[in-house]
Amino acid sequence: MLMHRLEENMAHRLLIIDTDAKRAKKIRLKFENDKWQVDLAKGLEQAEKLLAKDDFNPHVICAELNWLDDDVVKRVMSLDKNLSHTEWIALVDEASEDEMSEDLYEKIEELSYDLVNSSISETKLQKVIRKALRASLTSRRLHSYSSVDAKQYHLDAFLGDSEPVRQLKDMLSRLAEVPISTMIITGETGTGKGLTARILHHTGMRKDGPMVELNCAALPRDLLESQLFGHEAGAFTGAKGRFRGLFEQADNGTLFLDEIGDLHIDLQTKLLKAIEDKRIRRLGSDREIEVDVQIIAATGLDLEQASKEKRFRDDLYHRLSVFCVSLPPLRDRKSDLVELVPRIIAEFNQKANRKVEEVSDDVWQKLLDYSWPGNVRELRNVIERCVLLSKDEHFPSEWLHLKDHCEPSDSAAVNDEDIEGDQISIPLDGSMTLEEMDSHIIQTALRENNFNITETARKLKTTRETLRYRIQKYSLETSA
Repeated sequence: MLMHRLEENMAHRLLIIDTDAKRAKKIRLKFENDKWQVDLAKGLEQAEKLLAKDDFNPHVICAELNWLDDDVVKRVMSLDKNLSHTEWIALVDEASEDEMSEDLYEKIEELSYDLVNSSISETKLQKVIRKALRASLTSRRLHSYSSVDAKQYHLDAFLGDSEPVRQLKDMLSRLAEVPISTMIITGETGTGKGLTARILHHTGMRKDGPMVELNCAALPRDLLESQLFGHEAGAFTGAKGRFRGLFEQADNGTLFLDEIGDLHIDLQTKLLKAIEDKRIRRLGSDREIEVDVQIIAATGLDLEQASKEKRFRDDLYHRLSVFCVSLPPLRDRKSDLVELVPRIIAEFNQKANRKVEEVSDDVWQKLLDYSWPGNVRELRNVIERCVLLSKDEHFPSEWLHLKDHCEPSDSAAVNDEDIEGDQISIPLDGSMTLEEMDSHIIQTALRENNFNITETARKLKTTRETLRYRIQKYSLETSA
C-alpha cells in the first residue's frame, strides 16, 4: 500500500526500445495516462543518444533488441554502467531464446530485472514494468539511505573513551583500510554488534556498495534459505515470482549475518560453499550467479566451542574468522557512562519532547553500581523509560528499577515452593515485567531439566534455536 501511494505521487520514467511501433505506442499511452514520463526509441542507436543526456536516467527500460548479437549485448552492458539504479526488461522471442548460448543467457539475465517472451500480453508486460519500477525505487532509496548512514556510522558513532573502546576503535580503523572477505564480531547481547558492522561497512572499502542485514535467528530454516539465495517462480508453494536473495542484493557490498550461531547446520554448508565459490544458485534454478560479497557475521555464542560440540561447522567457523572483533561489555567500561548517558537522554528528549537536563549524584551512583548484563541496549531501555516518565528537568530515579538481571523483585520473588511438578506460579500483580516472567520460566525449566537444551526446548514447546536466542538475550545460566 505504501509503495502504491509512492508510485502515485512520484513522476516515473520509462524508456521503450521496440521495433514494434504499434505495441510501443499502446504501452506509452497506458503509462502516460498513469502520469509516467515515457520515451520511445526505435532501436539501440536512438536509445544511446537519449541515454547520453546527463539528466536522462529512466527507472525502467523495456527493450526488444537482437539479443543474439553479442555486440548489442556489450553495448547495452556499457550503457547500463553509466545509469544509476535503472532496471532493464529484456524482451526476447521464443526462437532467439532457444538459440542463446548459456553464457549469453547468463549475461542477459544478470543485466535484466526480468527476461520475458516478446509475445507476452500487454497486460502482463505492464505488470512486469511496474514490478521493475518498485525494484528501481527500492534501490534508489537504499542508496539514499546509505548516503545518510555513511555520515551517521563513522568511527566515533561507537561512544566511549575507555581503554577497551579505544582499542576497539583502533582495530576498526585498521580494518577499514584492508579488503575483508569474511569476519566475525563477538560480544554479549546489547554490546553493539550491529552498530560495529555498520561502522565497518560505511568506513571500509565497500562503503560505496549496499549493506544488507539478516538476523539468522528470526526466520525458520526454509524461509531463511530463500532469503539468502533467492528463488525462481514456482520453486515452492507460494513462490509467485522471482526473488533476488540477499547475496545478490549485497553484491559488491556487505552481507551482515547477525546471530550466525543460530543458522541451521544444513544452511551452514550452503553458506560455506557460497563464500568459497563466490557463486550462488536461486532455489528452483539450474544456473549459478557470481557474487562478490563481504561477509560480516555476529554472534553472542562461543563459535569455537560450538564447533567442538558439532553445533557449528568448524570449517565455516575457520572460514569466517579471518578477522575477529570482540566487543567489551558495558560493565568493563563503566567510565563510558559519562558520555553514553547524556547522549541517550538528549536523544529521547528530542523524540518525546522532554527536557531532562539534571542527573543527580544518587542516580549516577546507581548507574555506576549496576552490572548492566543487558549492556548498552539495557541502558537505552532504562533511560528511555525514565525520560518518557519524567515530569521536569530532573532525571527520575524512581523509574530506574535496577536489580539483578532476570531476577524478580523481592515482592515478586518466586520460590521453590512456587514450583510444583511441571507448573510455576508467577504473580500477576505488576511486580514482574513480561521479560522477567519469560526469563524466570526459562531459567527454572533449564534447572529442572539439568540444563539440557533439547529437553528444555521440548518441555517449553519451542525450538532449540529460539531457546538459545532467549538464553543469550537474558544472559541465563546454562550449567549448574
